[in-house]
Amino acid sequence: MDDLFDGGDGDKAALDPSAPLAARMRPRSLDEFVGQQHILGVGKLLRRAIESDRLTSIILYGPPGVGKTSLAQIIASTTQSRFERLSGVESSVADIRRVAAAAALRRRTKGGRTILFVDEIHRFNKAQQDVLLPDVENGNVRLIGATTHNPFFYVNSPLVSRSQVFELEPLSREDLVQVLDRALGDPERGFGRLKIKADRAALEFLAEVSDGDARRCLNALEIAVLTTAPGEDGLVHLDRSVAEQSIQKKAVVYDADETGHYDTISAFIKSLRGSDPDAALYWLAKMLYAGEEVRFIARRIVIAASEDVGMADPNALVVAVAAQQAVEFVGLPEARIPLAHAAVYVATAPKSNRVYEGFNKAMEDIQEGRILAVPTYLRGKGSKLLGGGAGYKYAHDYEGGYVPQAYLPEGRVYYQPTENGFERRIKERLDYWRQLFEQRDKSTDP
Repeated sequence: MDDLFDGGDGDKAALDPSAPLAARMRPRSLDEFVGQQHILGVGKLLRRAIESDRLTSIILYGPPGVGKTSLAQIIASTTQSRFERLSGVESSVADIRRVAAAAALRRRTKGGRTILFVDEIHRFNKAQQDVLLPDVENGNVRLIGATTHNPFFYVNSPLVSRSQVFELEPLSREDLVQVLDRALGDPERGFGRLKIKADRAALEFLAEVSDGDARRCLNALEIAVLTTAPGEDGLVHLDRSVAEQSIQKKAVVYDADETGHYDTISAFIKSLRGSDPDAALYWLAKMLYAGEEVRFIARRIVIAASEDVGMADPNALVVAVAAQQAVEFVGLPEARIPLAHAAVYVATAPKSNRVYEGFNKAMEDIQEGRILAVPTYLRGKGSKLLGGGAGYKYAHDYEGGYVPQAYLPEGRVYYQPTENGFERRIKERLDYWRQLFEQRDKSTDP
């Protein structure tokens, strides 16, 4: 019976000693699958759907080497379905029709089910994607599409609407070290039969610089093992130097205890704050080269744009957030470009932390119990029976959209703008308004 329990090429590769290590070490079950706990952890939606065999068509969206193909094969095996694979780059409309027709016949004559895995589904043109629709809709195939591009932009809306989209994340350093340990210890598919002494620093380096990509990590390990001669003790010794050569990347000072991580991001933030774009670009390059998580870097730029630039150049936050979104959209390696763009913008922008300081002062008042009641005329509609809103002056009814009116029962000042950049104009405006307010108070004095 060749329709069920067919894991496709993945099972054959796992048994073929000449196949690449990454192919041999593909996980065979959900319990072997590393990472993606946000969707595959115990009790999570995708895991429940797979184990209960209630899965509809899905699209797996994520960077290379995070397990999209492996997960598709596990789903086929777990749900006892035929696994068929097409490529968004190589497969034609004729290939799609052939697989779909065979799936329809299998379903009609034997009740067998078919998982159709389409790798790089975003490469299918509109006609190819449209051909899939009828067989997806009537259940002849359960589609699993894999893409490194956001499916909401690159896959036809009708196909997306018939599928659940699951986003896979880059594997963490701990995940990748686990993958390497498993490959070194597995006597059947990995290197468990060989005498290998792998330094922990070497494995952590490979994990760090693989950018969350298990395939890249395993390929580097395979090169390291197969090209390193045994020492006098008969062991293949994998140290940091061997790891660097196997992945063609020099280690930078990013210590295992993460001192390098914190020191470098500290230098980056202080370079942004200190208005040195050259230093900011250097520390950014070092972090990216060392395999720092790009979302972490993007978050720090967004924070600096608001904390250190603030109202001196409000566009800094716009640029930083745009870069953060671009990082999510394009991924590495191109994500380094909008990160550099945003870093230079923030570094060269005029600086002011007065919004940050003002908020901290307001928060301090709240925390220390200096609580103010809301003035009667500022209260909402629910307080009208108690006089709420009476006496409130609607700013748009007055020239310039401003009327002197107290919005705090005490004259507390939290935000004091500087003369830097755009904040100078804000300061002039606030000084003028505050002068009008003072004149109002003097005119009402007895």
